[in-house]
Amino acid sequence: MVKKFLIGESAQHQQLIEKLAKIAAMDTEVLISGPSGVDKELYARYVRQCSPRNTAAFVPVNCCTLPVDLLENELFGYVKGAFTGARPHSEGAVVIAEGGTLFLGDVERCP
Repeated sequence: MVKKFLIGESAQHQQLIEKLAKIAAMDTEVLISGPSGVDKELYARYVRQCSPRNTAAFVPVNCCTLPVDLLENELFGYVKGAFTGARPHSEGAVVIAEGGTLFLGDVERCP
């Protein structure tokens, strides 16, 4: 369970956890922002855990580790031969996460 890893006793942190649980019940996109090192992915996993999508896939994509010219292929998929070294077929993270959660991490740090 993710919640046990969300450590914080301050009233502010408890309010955040309560807000995230309420947001999780909504069918909407969520933007989680904050300084480097706060582990935004952990909060995203908590939102998923509290949501009706909790049994579907959680697909994290660390955007800044992907070369810019391959980011689109990783997100939306490709067919064999689309680029040098392309595997036979990839559906892409968007399709894999369908009905679940697609977490795009470190978007702001990409070149």
